[in-house]
Amino acid sequence: MKKQAMCMLVLLVAVTLFAPAAFAQDSASASSKALSGIAVGFGMAIAAFGCGLAQGRIASSACEGMARNPGAAGAIRAAMILGLVFVETLVLFTLAMIALKV
Repeated sequence: MKKQAMCMLVLLVAVTLFAPAAFAQDSASASSKALSGIAVGFGMAIAAFGCGLAQGRIASSACEGMARNPGAAGAIRAAMILGLVFVETLVLFTLAMIALKV
């Protein structure tokens, strides 16, 4: 797990270093649009990756909680659905911000 986290951190730093080059050129430049598209793709990919991890952990914890205490399954399920909605909303907001920027 630490190796994956380190790889993601290195990738994030690399994308962060290349982002200023994408926006430092003229807006009419073709390479600026291409680099901006790459940055948008990386941004959405990072948001979707984080969302997938978070939703997996939420579902895993909810299933474990329901298995330990079946009497509280209704309350756990309601809290799980609310948590899933909040996580998915973050990705949708990312998609909306990307659509507004491009």
